[in-house]
Amino acid sequence: MAQARDSKKKTVAKKAAPTRSRGQGSRIVYESLRHAILNLELEPGSALDEVSLAEQFEMSRSPVREALVRLASDGLVTTLPNRSTIVSVIDFVGLPVYFEALTLMYRVTTRLAAVHRREDQMVIIRGHQAAFATAVKRRDAIEMIASNRDFHVAIAEAGGNVHFTALFTRLLDEGRRILRLYYQSFGDKLPQQYVAEHDAMVAAIDAGNAELADRLAGAHAAQIVAQIKSYIARDTTADVSLAELER
Repeated sequence: MAQARDSKKKTVAKKAAPTRSRGQGSRIVYESLRHAILNLELEPGSALDEVSLAEQFEMSRSPVREALVRLASDGLVTTLPNRSTIVSVIDFVGLPVYFEALTLMYRVTTRLAAVHRREDQMVIIRGHQAAFATAVKRRDAIEMIASNRDFHVAIAEAGGNVHFTALFTRLLDEGRRILRLYYQSFGDKLPQQYVAEHDAMVAAIDAGNAELADRLAGAHAAQIVAQIKSYIARDTTADVSLAELER
């Protein structure tokens, strides 16, 4: 397991190295590790050692340390009492409160977008929705999660409240690892229904129908939350025959 984790870290570093330029070390490390953490390439609880990371990214420890500080502020890494750093564990206990905040942000940002959207913003929203639909068609869970995030952030930006946008963006980013686990359960059959629900929200926003946009976003969020809860609580051993295992 340790060798596998080291291999993943080295892969992340190799991907970043060709694009590195002077003064960009911290950004490169931050973006590379953030991507790896959100896509579960670095597992929750994995150790992140400054010295090892500096060697892998071929740079000094200062930009690595700066990147880890940024990741900690994002809630993606945790500094332990012994000053070692790990990839933050997924807080399943705190999910009910998280889901409440997420659902509210889905509703308020979509509602505000219906009131304040401009046509140039609608173009951006439709572009992200097209990328989302393509990801579903290609059965690309990672791109689906990324484009879904960009789609809802674009809607929040169209709403015009920078505080809501900042909060919603963080909530969406925090939830990417949970979505990654959840979408793994679909195998190669990603949920086409989300494409239709997104299309309905886009139409309501474009029409300036705040009430409908609010209602659709609330239903969309409630369905996602319910399905994730069901996935987390599922019993995968209920149908296992112990007699068959003994053969």
